[in-house]
Amino acid sequence: MAFRQLSFRAGSPPAVVASGAVSTTPPDIPVIILCGGKGLRLSGHGSEIPKALVEVGNKPILWHVMKGYSHFGYRKFVLCLGHLSARIKEFFLEGRITRMGDVTLKIGEKGDEIVAHSTETDWEITFAETGVETNTGGRIKRAAQYLGGAPTFLATYVDGLADLDLNALLAFHREHGKIATLTSVNPLSQFGLLDLDADSTVRRFVEKPRLEAWINGGFFVFERAILELISKDGDLERDTLAALAQRGELKAYRHKGFWTCMDTYKDTLNLNQLWESDRAPWQVWP
Repeated sequence: MAFRQLSFRAGSPPAVVASGAVSTTPPDIPVIILCGGKGLRLSGHGSEIPKALVEVGNKPILWHVMKGYSHFGYRKFVLCLGHLSARIKEFFLEGRITRMGDVTLKIGEKGDEIVAHSTETDWEITFAETGVETNTGGRIKRAAQYLGGAPTFLATYVDGLADLDLNALLAFHREHGKIATLTSVNPLSQFGLLDLDADSTVRRFVEKPRLEAWINGGFFVFERAILELISKDGDLERDTLAALAQRGELKAYRHKGFWTCMDTYKDTLNLNQLWESDRAPWQVWP
């Protein structure tokens, strides 16, 4: 199945918005998901599976990320594809359509659209080919044409999971009025720590505590003005966010709940253990 730029919709049609009006509620705020990376540290899955399709509980991690957003009402997704992009399209198109029943294919000069008539979900998915070697900022720049007229959009990586209240994040962003908001988190230490006294006697072992330092947790809210600062080859964090921080246009929403990143094969095993034991904190949906 060969397509150009392609939009895929599943579920009921969106609510009608008056002509000239731009909705700023979750159902009409786009969510960009960066799915183009190679996931080189996930060595246990071979080279033929994109990171977005590595499974947690028999579902791709991409599905888990999208379910988290849809729980809070977000339904428009723009997937920035790169490495093994065809596999991600196949998961949604060939795999899902064969189980969905009635399907409409719309073919046009500017792109094709498939509408699957199903009440299973209410997602609109745009598959944007953003290049195999493109940096994260460049991927967002190339996918910007699919944001429509939305003044605000959300963005995230495909490997982060959290019990984050995404609407609280959006409300925080709107309150401060800056161009960008990132979600900051306190990660767990990768190693157990030693508690030593003054003469180096080991008092106790501390098993992988939560660190006091804040890091970027990868859940963003951006105003459209950020697109003017992103170059076609730019890196989102090193270039764009660093520049915004210097200008005082970047705020951090402090999330003190669960957060994790699927960066290695060991992380994948840990996530699957949590899911299989019904202890998956990121499952905020019913």
